[in-house]
Amino acid sequence: MWLPLVAGVDGSASGLRAVDWAVAEASRLALPVKIVHATMEEDRGASRGPGTGTAIAPGHDVGRYLVQVARERARLRDPDVKVSTELLCGDAVAALLHAGRNASALVIGARGHGELKDLLLGSVSLGVAARAQCPVVVVRDGDKPPADRYGRILLGVADATSGSEAVRFAFELAAARGCVLDAMVAWEHPPRTSISRLLGLPYRDDRGGRRARAVLDEALERSAGEFPSVDVHRVVIEGPARDVLLKHSEATDLLVVGARRRLNHAGLHLGRVNHALLHYAGCSVAVVPQWRGPPE
Repeated sequence: MWLPLVAGVDGSASGLRAVDWAVAEASRLALPVKIVHATMEEDRGASRGPGTGTAIAPGHDVGRYLVQVARERARLRDPDVKVSTELLCGDAVAALLHAGRNASALVIGARGHGELKDLLLGSVSLGVAARAQCPVVVVRDGDKPPADRYGRILLGVADATSGSEAVRFAFELAAARGCVLDAMVAWEHPPRTSISRLLGLPYRDDRGGRRARAVLDEALERSAGEFPSVDVHRVVIEGPARDVLLKHSEATDLLVVGARRRLNHAGLHLGRVNHALLHYAGCSVAVVPQWRGPPE
């Protein structure tokens, strides 16, 4: 990594938590932080300060106020991190996707300003996580433990090839934090044959587990050699990947998963498992794109 961590703010407390996360990680990785805010023309005018309830006088440039508040917050968190700001005009998703073209990662809150109270994941967060060309970290809402409370990063491995960028991303963050990396692959038994069911034979097919272990070893081989200081715990566990990762996300600081991206293909590029993790994980989630061919 050498490009900045880009944190998106929108006047919500969730956006400020994204700034906190970006500053802490940038300090570890020796990266700058860029704070961005996207606004439509009609959004300028009277509003309220982010998470403070302080009224902003009509005619003030709300966007400029928001990034200035976020920048001051970043400075107080760590004055040694270089922070810049940028105001973007237009749709929030499109603006953040554009900013992500020159970012090591995009860092956004799980829910934006004005989202419904019971909404688990905001539409902007989902749209950015599903389409960005760089890694996207969705910082979880609520009164959660500090970002490094557990000293662990959880990496979900689907197969040996489609998640190579996610594997490297997880190793790099674990090396910078000096924390444990739990690399996990889930597997399920194949359906029983009709003959074994009729004969009542015991079900002892563990070939899936052995294959899963081989997949995990292959997926980690390159990054494990590149980051020998990282303490890697290899976990092969039986069960649906969605359920396994959600359960273990309750005792980790960050969950890292890969997402296949197909060029010139409209729609969300997440998959059902990643979609569920973004909504229900007990920690912040990093979605790392894996391109089929170079991105545009």
